[in-house]
Amino acid sequence: MIDVDAALDVTALVLILIGALLCLTAAIGLLRFRDVPTRLHAATKPQVLGLILICLAIALSLRSWAVVAFLVPVVLIQLATAPLSAHMVGRQAYRNGTLDERSLFTDELAESKETPPAAGG
Repeated sequence: MIDVDAALDVTALVLILIGALLCLTAAIGLLRFRDVPTRLHAATKPQVLGLILICLAIALSLRSWAVVAFLVPVVLIQLATAPLSAHMVGRQAYRNGTLDERSLFTDELAESKETPPAAGG
């Protein structure tokens, strides 16, 4: 017969390992990738999923509703702030000209670079 506590502990261990590997790949991607969009992808996607898996593992390991009540806002705030900050960094890189515009498939912000006629510029 399978012990439920042992199964939950093994599941938590596997989730921690996968989450840590995802966070490690995010850090390696930040160091290895050259341009802003690929670095933003590495900084947001695997890092957020890794954090979610680690929080899930903590909740399974500690088996307490108080811990779950603490971890749910952590995950929700991470889900809300990671895409927003990546968007803002990408937009600023576009405005600064540090983004390689030749690598873009469509440039939806091209007309925002044009000076309006009444701007005097």
